[in-house]
Amino acid sequence: MAAPEEFAITTRGLRKTYRTRRGRHVAVDDLSLRVPVGGVHGFLGPNGSGKTTTIRMLLGLVRADSGHMRLFGRTVPDALPEVIGRVGAIVESPTFFPAFSGRLNLELLAGAIGAPRTRVDEVLEEVGLRERGGDRYSGYSLGMKQRLAIAATLLKQPDLLIFDEPTNGLDPAGIHEIRGTMRALADGGRTVLVSSHILGEVEQVADTVSIVAHGRLLATGTLADVVGKRTAAARVVVPDTAAARAVLVAAGMTVEDDGDALRVLGEADPGRITWALAQGGIFLRELVPLRAGLEAAFLELTGEAPAPDGGGPPAASAATGTATATGTTGTGTPGVTV
Repeated sequence: MAAPEEFAITTRGLRKTYRTRRGRHVAVDDLSLRVPVGGVHGFLGPNGSGKTTTIRMLLGLVRADSGHMRLFGRTVPDALPEVIGRVGAIVESPTFFPAFSGRLNLELLAGAIGAPRTRVDEVLEEVGLRERGGDRYSGYSLGMKQRLAIAATLLKQPDLLIFDEPTNGLDPAGIHEIRGTMRALADGGRTVLVSSHILGEVEQVADTVSIVAHGRLLATGTLADVVGKRTAAARVVVPDTAAARAVLVAAGMTVEDDGDALRVLGEADPGRITWALAQGGIFLRELVPLRAGLEAAFLELTGEAPAPDGGGPPAASAATGTATATGTTGTGTPGVTV
């Protein structure tokens, strides 16, 4: 009996460089990544940090300069034809026939890849579009279009789903819909890798995360591993805030106002705050450690804020690239690997 798989994705020493007008640009630099089977894994960092390049290498769309990659324990790209059936991916904006209904678009795609037509209504149900399946694609909101793309990746019942910046351009309602869809897919037993530069959004849905910048891995693990041990600040309530501020500043702490309280920044040990105030004859009414979020953890690790936008290497067609890389005859809609 085969041992259960522990990791859906592993990379070791992965490196990729691109030739640019200014010389060679290192997009991915000695990246070692492990994505556990099951749950949502956030692959996080600013645009241009190597996330999309890593995904393209995993899917066989881009050749790595060096390093090793595995999907479900199989070495890629060599064994990609054996394992690609277990993977569904959205790596660029998908393209469907705008005048056709969402259901008809999926029926055509199912026929092209040999999936049973019965899967169409099943995947529409899974992404919450069954009632809108008969509507024209051109009338869909951006969030609905993205959910239809996710439905397309589900036609072959993959075990691993890879979404590259799935909430780009969506309004808050659309982001909420996609977040709920990803959570439901993971709760249904699939592994979901979501790449994003919007750290706060992924924090609400991810079980585990990896943070990258400049092509290198900075931190990885559960949210508790990456975030929980970092204390961004502490909120201090005392009878005399002015006196408490003077005492804490004299003890070398950074203090700012927080309404009728004080916020002590960057102090990992609340006991030092308590001791300093007690030495000054000031007694606490309340002290609340404020845990850092992913964005604060990223700032601590890199000293720079996640960029709202940025460039990357030239785009590649996911559908065409995968067919070439794997030698398969399957057809996909551009931007969706099925």
